[in-house]
Amino acid sequence: MARIVLDLPQSIVFHTELPIAIADINYGGHMGNDAALRLAHEVRLRWLKSLDYTELNIEGFGIIVSDAAVMYKAEVFHGDVLRFELGLADHNRYGFDIVYTASNTRTQQETLRIKTGVVFFDYQQRKVAPAPMAFSARLAAHEKGNAP
Repeated sequence: MARIVLDLPQSIVFHTELPIAIADINYGGHMGNDAALRLAHEVRLRWLKSLDYTELNIEGFGIIVSDAAVMYKAEVFHGDVLRFELGLADHNRYGFDIVYTASNTRTQQETLRIKTGVVFFDYQQRKVAPAPMAFSARLAAHEKGNAP
C-alpha cells in the first residue's frame, strides 16, 4: 500500500509549542489520531492571530479546510510537549496549503507531519472566494522573512 508523503515547505513562517493533554490520549496510551488535526487547528489559529487575523476574518473573508493529510512518525504520550513549525505551499487563486511538522521537545524526534488545504470563503454568499490580494502580498513578504 502506498504511503502518504508530505514534503516540507521551503521556509517556516511560524512556530509554537503545545503540551499533550490527557484528552489527546487514546485507549492505547498514546496520542489518538483525532488529536492531530485538533492540534493543527490550534497552531493555525495561533499563526493567524500573530498576523492579527482570525479564521473568519482575513481581509474580509474566512477560510475553510478543504482537505487534510496526516503522517504519524512517532508515538506521543501524555505530558509530551510538541514544537510545531508551520510553512506554506501550493498557493493558488483561492487558497494554499499549510504544512505542519511537530517534534517532541524532549527527544527532538519528529512525531507528526500534517497538511491542511485551505480556501477562502465568503460566508455572506456561501461560496469560495479568491484570495485577498492584501493577504497574498503579506504572505509573500512573510515567507521571505520581511513580514511587518
